[in-house]
Amino acid sequence: MAAAPDHATQEILAVRRADGESRSLAASLPRLVLEARRIAATVIHGLHGRRRAGHGESFWQYRRFVSGEPSQNVDWRRSARDDHLYVREQEWEAAHTVWLWPDRSLSMAFASKGALNSKLERALIVTFALAELLVAGGERVGVPGLMNPTASRSVIDKMAQAMLHDTATRDSLPPTFVPSALAEIVVLGDFWSPISEIKTMLAALSSNGAHGTLVQIVDPAEESFPYSGRVEFIEPESGNMITAGRAEKWAVDYTARVAAHRDEIRAETGKLGWLFSTHTTTRSAAELLLFLHGGMMVSKSAGGGITVKAGRSA
Repeated sequence: MAAAPDHATQEILAVRRADGESRSLAASLPRLVLEARRIAATVIHGLHGRRRAGHGESFWQYRRFVSGEPSQNVDWRRSARDDHLYVREQEWEAAHTVWLWPDRSLSMAFASKGALNSKLERALIVTFALAELLVAGGERVGVPGLMNPTASRSVIDKMAQAMLHDTATRDSLPPTFVPSALAEIVVLGDFWSPISEIKTMLAALSSNGAHGTLVQIVDPAEESFPYSGRVEFIEPESGNMITAGRAEKWAVDYTARVAAHRDEIRAETGKLGWLFSTHTTTRSAAELLLFLHGGMMVSKSAGGGITVKAGRSA
């Protein structure tokens, strides 16, 4: 919840609400893209493919030719080096579709004093960096309602351009769509929406068997409620205001309600086998990126499903 003690702040929020923050986003995107690429580069060299022989374009290994195989499988150039016949195996490639959805609604623009990024900036940095890692690992990445899945190496640029030209209402939760059973979904937002709306979202996204992760990105002020004295709070989505005469008296009830809200989200995701984690913007974006990438670790099972490894909060 953002504190707004003066009229000037209210005017700023009104202007942002009118233009959808498109100008602010256009100004900050180059910096966010560079930061995302920098973070992705710190871990991308540790990525490996799925390391299984099969259909694909990437070379994996040579192996000895087995009697009975078609002779056209022999790599004659490699075999000419010694007295054995070798077959050139390609790395198994069967790209999954991973849907990434960063909340770009007005509440995500909030950043308290001392925060490294606004919630929106953090969500976009991690979304871009994760997209780059996934594409480098052979996956296809899409944004629900905004960009079809792609395995393009310029995925960050495609995502950024799609966001810049997006004129749709910036909702707090993903648009309704039904992903395939083999899809993976990552939703990054503050999840201050009513639990009934979150339940509806989860029911739609998981109805076909897809797996996913919800990451609640919060500002440190939303975590600790450091306010005292007379404070006016503005709800960014609706513009509604509420005044606290002695804000410090609200802290206990506030933190209890936040904990209860998270428990409800965790219970709903747990029923579906999804992951739920929280991330404060004072922590590093790289930490969240590693959590998401390591926690997903998707692989094709014998039945064609996706295995998701549980992870800790980031």
